[in-house]
Amino acid sequence: MGNRIPEELVEKIQKTSDIVDVISEYVQLKKQGRNYFGLCPFHGENTPSFSVSPDKQIFHCFGCGAGGNVFSFLMQLEGHSFTEAAESLANKANIELPKLAVRDGAPQAVNEDIQVMIEAHELLKKFYHHLLLNTKEGEHALEYLLNRGFTKETIERFEIGYALDSWDFITNFLTKNGFDLEMMEQAGLLVKKSSSNQFFDRFRNRIMFPILDHHGVTVAFSGRVLGTEQPKYLNSPETKLFNKSKLLYNFHQARLHIRKKQQVVLFEGFADVISAVRSDVEYSIATMGTSLTEEQATIIRRNVEEVIICYDSDKAGVEATLRAASLLMNVGCKIKVAMIPDGMDPDDYINKYGSQKFKDDVIGANVTLMTFKMSYFRRGINLQDEGDRLKYIENVMKEISSIDNSVERELYLKQLSSEFGLSMDALKEQLAVETRSGKKSGHNNNFKNERKPIGEERRAPIQTKRLLPAFHNAERRLIGHMLRSKEITQRVLDAIGLQFNIEEHRALVTYLYAYYEEGNEEDISLFLSRLPNAELHTLVSDIAMISLNDEVTEREIADYIKNVLNHQKMLMIKEKESEKNEAERQKKFKEAALIAMEIIKLKQALK
Repeated sequence: MGNRIPEELVEKIQKTSDIVDVISEYVQLKKQGRNYFGLCPFHGENTPSFSVSPDKQIFHCFGCGAGGNVFSFLMQLEGHSFTEAAESLANKANIELPKLAVRDGAPQAVNEDIQVMIEAHELLKKFYHHLLLNTKEGEHALEYLLNRGFTKETIERFEIGYALDSWDFITNFLTKNGFDLEMMEQAGLLVKKSSSNQFFDRFRNRIMFPILDHHGVTVAFSGRVLGTEQPKYLNSPETKLFNKSKLLYNFHQARLHIRKKQQVVLFEGFADVISAVRSDVEYSIATMGTSLTEEQATIIRRNVEEVIICYDSDKAGVEATLRAASLLMNVGCKIKVAMIPDGMDPDDYINKYGSQKFKDDVIGANVTLMTFKMSYFRRGINLQDEGDRLKYIENVMKEISSIDNSVERELYLKQLSSEFGLSMDALKEQLAVETRSGKKSGHNNNFKNERKPIGEERRAPIQTKRLLPAFHNAERRLIGHMLRSKEITQRVLDAIGLQFNIEEHRALVTYLYAYYEEGNEEDISLFLSRLPNAELHTLVSDIAMISLNDEVTEREIADYIKNVLNHQKMLMIKEKESEKNEAERQKKFKEAALIAMEIIKLKQALK
């Protein structure tokens, strides 16, 4: 791998880092038999084909073919080098590593820049937090938060701070701490004057909310103004650290609560999340002040199936709810909606009515997406008016026609029948019309989503399962047994050596022979750490997932070896037969007869 971490430490990290625990931080896994399954994080899918083996400490996707061990998972998903993946796992396991002079995989300067930017953000987070809680300058900001219902515990938990009303205090503070101002401007912490080479503080006289990535690292800030200055909220710009389309606020703290609850509540902004967590709704996350993106929807689905959307109750909030619901359904989520009274957002509601009422009457009283749409259709119309009433029924019928579940369709039809005194027969007849109309027009509802489902847009090439030749299957099954047994590997080495017919198999067994010669025991995950590229990782994980008998017979191994060696003889026979035919065509009958004798001997060797 070219890493500078001693082999014994790599082995210790690998044995300490359970692959199921690590992958569970990114993918919702369910146990089926001996393995765990979930939605692949490397390509869009709605049916789980991603398998994790706790026995072998490897993962493999039967859809896109991705595979490897705990190191390669982080390398593929996070874009880490091997060293970075090992460092990340070592930190979690409290394993101390030697100081590394150079990181693998990425240019050293890039890694150093990012690390310096992270250090600056972490330092400022602590400094802003100190100013809020422990200085006279921060007293008015602290008083404002306490008056808004924030507790000291909440302020501590979210590490909320205060930026002084100064143009250059943070600029000077960063300079004194040895940070390069150009780099701090690139990190989004400072602003450079266009007319000169001077820098000034981006955030001034604002309550500071740190933005942490999905691993709990501070990557940005959002500052709420205390005066009359605009904008009300000022966010860090997008940087090498901060990509708002891929980040979900509070995800790092909410993940465990989401898994435990098997639900997530999605808000529009971080202020709503903080208020919700104060109300004991710990499984709360938010987008970063923008519409939900495909990347964010995919991240959510990897971790949970049921999403409760709790957006503002105004027109923009309703439309945002419908857009988010469409994206989430495309990745296979089940949608519920927590409805807020008109003109309020979640934060307003909690401040007015209290935490318990929010938890019980809003989150606890969530409704289906269809019920939410029906409520939306009622807005601004008079159901006593015949025209409005017909329009409402028409809109609802269009939505019902898009529902796949027949029981759910029946339920809503009965609601319409009961409310408006309509016969079920008439409603079902109209439903059939709407369904046909929807198919012809290419969509079935009032909230059509013109985009392709995420799985279609982002799907990686799917491996098509084809029937493999006997020799190819024999090589795969033979290598499968070799990965599990040094003894079988030695027997194959003596009988075949490197005479495998598939080039990738020859490369793989070369590494496997060397691995065992070094005195290593059977450990597929550890062996994967010695392989140089992702292609071999994928091949090993694919072969390792083949179902094999725990107790293999001598006859079985002998048959595999014979199949492997016979293929080369078969190729030679075909070559000789071509030579014989060519000799006969040229009327070289004596030469053709000699070749025929060689063919007979080769065929006898096949038996």
